[in-house]
Amino acid sequence: MDQRSIGVFDSGLGGLTAVRELCRLLPEEDIVYFGDTGRVPYGSRSRETIIKYARQDVAFLRQFDLKAIVIACGTVSTTALDLLAAENPIPVLGVVEPAARAAAEATRSGRIGLIGTQASIRSGAYERHIAACRPRAQVIAQPCPLFVPLVENGRIRPGDVVIETVAAEYLSPLKRAGVDTLVLGCTHYPLLEPVIANYMGPEVRLVSAGAEGARAAALRLEEGDALAGRAAGRCHFFVSDRVDDFSRLASLFLQRDVTEDVEQVDISRY
Repeated sequence: MDQRSIGVFDSGLGGLTAVRELCRLLPEEDIVYFGDTGRVPYGSRSRETIIKYARQDVAFLRQFDLKAIVIACGTVSTTALDLLAAENPIPVLGVVEPAARAAAEATRSGRIGLIGTQASIRSGAYERHIAACRPRAQVIAQPCPLFVPLVENGRIRPGDVVIETVAAEYLSPLKRAGVDTLVLGCTHYPLLEPVIANYMGPEVRLVSAGAEGARAAALRLEEGDALAGRAAGRCHFFVSDRVDDFSRLASLFLQRDVTEDVEQVDISRY
C-alpha cells in the first residue's frame, strides 16, 4: 500500500474529467489537483512556454507527498511528457499514448479523427502512437482552438448556437472524411461529448484522452502495488486565478456537487 496522494494538473479545469475517472476507479485515493486557470489555454503557446508552465505546475505539486503525477492535459502530454518524466523521481504519466492505443483498437475502418489544441496537433504525437499500434491507420487531425475557452465559460450544452456553430465548422472535415473513431485529444472536450456526438452521429466512437489516461494511471498504480487502501479518498483543489465560480464550473466536469474548498496559488513563484 502507498498512502501518498496522486497529483493531477491541467491548463484549466479540463483535467477534472480525468479526476472524475480516477475517483470512479480509485475512490480510496487522495488527489491533489492544480488547474492553471490564470494562463489557460496552453494550446496556442510556443513549445518553450508550454514547457516552462508545465515545470512550474509540477514544482507546485511536488510540494505535496505524491506517488505519481498525471498530466491531464493533451498539450503538455504531447509537448513535455518525456522531459518531465526524466526530471522527476516519481512516475509522471500522460494521456496521449493511452488514448491513441484505445483509438487504434476501437476503429473498424482504420480512419481515425483527432481533435485537439493547436500545439497537440502540431506535435504529431497522437499520430505516432496510433501508427505504433496500427501502422495502416489513417489519422485526420483538426485543431479546435476555440473549444477550450468555450468550455471554460460553460458553453457546452446542445442547443447553444455558439458551440454548435463552432463544432460544426471544426468537425465537418472529419465527418466528410468518414472517420469511425474520434479522439477527443484535450481533456476539456468530454464536456462537449453530447454536441460532438450529435454532429458526428452514433456510428462514430468517441475516445476521451482524459478517461483513457486515468485508466492507464490506475492500472499502473495497481500493478505497482501502490494503491492506498483507505476507506475513502479526498480531493484538494488549487487554481492560479480567482476561485469565484469554481464550484459551479468544477461540478460540470466532475458531474457531482463540489463542496471542497479551493485555494488560489501564485504559480509564478515556482
